[in-house]
Amino acid sequence: MFSVGVSVGNDPQTLRNFRSLNPRLVFLPLCTILGTLAGCAAVSLLLSHRSPTDCMAVGAGFGYYSLSSIFITEYKGAELGTIALLSNITREIITLLFAPLLVRWFGNLAPISAGGATTMDTTLPIITRCSGQSFVVVSIFHGFVVDFSVPFLVTLFCSI
Repeated sequence: MFSVGVSVGNDPQTLRNFRSLNPRLVFLPLCTILGTLAGCAAVSLLLSHRSPTDCMAVGAGFGYYSLSSIFITEYKGAELGTIALLSNITREIITLLFAPLLVRWFGNLAPISAGGATTMDTTLPIITRCSGQSFVVVSIFHGFVVDFSVPFLVTLFCSI
């Protein structure tokens, strides 16, 4: 991650790439958040023993397992906290392993959206390699916004 940061910072092309990006990419974090929560709500229909808010609280971790699992354990108990931990680790692992396939099948933004909150740290190197240097700024912005939303959304869904 450090080497990606150094290479991005030293690359004069980065600022030009940033200026040439589509301004609509600002909405990518919002689309990731809404898509994840919609998917969690849909999965809750299949899990009769879990409420939709429990499933959405787990999904609202967006890969930020160290924070979301602690919040969920505190609000909802150890069982759901463990589920949150495992599902968020799984999200990160899927992004790390399948980023090349996600780019090939769905485009350059797919691993960024799939990575959730991890796109500004642990999954940034693989996203940079698979999506390209021009998506580094998008990935960091996406990760920051999604990461920032985690404590608010997790506590919201845990308190409902």
